[in-house]
Amino acid sequence: MQQIKSKKIEGIIDQIIDQYAHADRTERPWVIGFSGGKDSTVLLTLVWIALQRIRHQLPYPFQLRRKVYVVCNDTMVENPILAEYVTDVLKKIEEEARNQDLPIFVKRTTPKLEETFWINVIGKGYPVPNNSFRWCTDKLKIRPTSNFLLEQIDEMGEAIVLLGTRYEESATRERSIRRHEVTGRRLSKHQTSPNTYTYAPIKELRLEEVWYIINAVPSPWEFDNNILFQIYSDASADDYECPTVITDKKHTSCGQSRFGCWTCTVVKNDKSMTALVNNGRNWMQPLMDFRNRLVENRNLPENRMDRRRNGQLAKNKEDENNGTYDITYRYQILKDLLTVQKEVQQERPDVTLINNQELIAIQVIWNRDGFFDHTVGEVYKNIYDKDISTNNFKTLDQTEKRIIREVCEDDIKYYNLIDNLISLQETKTLLITKYGLHNDIERRIEKFATGTNL
Repeated sequence: MQQIKSKKIEGIIDQIIDQYAHADRTERPWVIGFSGGKDSTVLLTLVWIALQRIRHQLPYPFQLRRKVYVVCNDTMVENPILAEYVTDVLKKIEEEARNQDLPIFVKRTTPKLEETFWINVIGKGYPVPNNSFRWCTDKLKIRPTSNFLLEQIDEMGEAIVLLGTRYEESATRERSIRRHEVTGRRLSKHQTSPNTYTYAPIKELRLEEVWYIINAVPSPWEFDNNILFQIYSDASADDYECPTVITDKKHTSCGQSRFGCWTCTVVKNDKSMTALVNNGRNWMQPLMDFRNRLVENRNLPENRMDRRRNGQLAKNKEDENNGTYDITYRYQILKDLLTVQKEVQQERPDVTLINNQELIAIQVIWNRDGFFDHTVGEVYKNIYDKDISTNNFKTLDQTEKRIIREVCEDDIKYYNLIDNLISLQETKTLLITKYGLHNDIERRIEKFATGTNL
């Protein structure tokens, strides 16, 4: 077996071997959160090498009975560069885990349809996240992974989450790690998940040691780590560059840029995406411009309603609207997003910024909120010159509309009411839940009868 020329790194591998095979004799599964970034790549690399050595040194089947899950959470708005890379890496991890007969299993998690970024922003009208209203972390990241953890706990009783966190990342991160450490023990209780423990094998690694592993240690799942290095290199602004251990002439510097959602409006400036554009990824410019528009237009009162979705009054100190986005602005965001998607797809046809299920669900939400003047199908057809590709998204055809008009004797009010009610009824086959549909229909009829919001 290959030895790494670092006593510190070899010591971490020995510790992982001991924890997996000796210190803990249970079969509690290990769960590795894999983002495809440098730290999670190094964590998985060292765990993988440890498993290889256990199999080599102790060739008994029971020694590798503990399952190791590589869990990758796809927020569905990941940076497309890293998302493409992660897809390729996960495929290779699955393939090599089978070839090497290792108990490593890939699991991809995604938010529930009703909790995706675009459902919340365009469908429900949530203002895009900022530091004071950071709803995205819970809905897009924490809940999907927590649901998977709960499945493992239900099956095995307990689970151990391996973290790729390091002291050196930030003073805040170091305080957080140390606060939950138990002296003399490798495992700590998970902060929020019951029957879950955490284990942070690489917490003492420095940044240059992380890059040393990526650059000098061959990927145990036989992937080219130079691809990851190049992504970081391209995403590094000048002020984010750092020295690294040089293993060949290409490895002159590395970046510690953070990758996240391309739509992220929590940060003031997306330095990694800016650097990617500046380093030749010109097709990402429309994404960056779109993201900047989301930031600029977030707090404009003309884009907001005077109520939140729960009906609570929402006004700021100047008595300006501060609630959810109004339907006109939601429609404009959708139009802008689809326009950007089409532009990007001319060069990168595999990039999808919003999928068909989300488009359909957005229309369902608009219908249930009583918005019928704007339709997703119309804006999609105007931009793509074709209908949304789905068999479930049905609207009245022209003949049916003509018959209804004749029955209504050209009274547009009655025609609109019937059309609206049919739209609501059609949501039966599209909704994740039918809860509240009766109330939606009753409210629409009440508005018609009282002459409000017609």
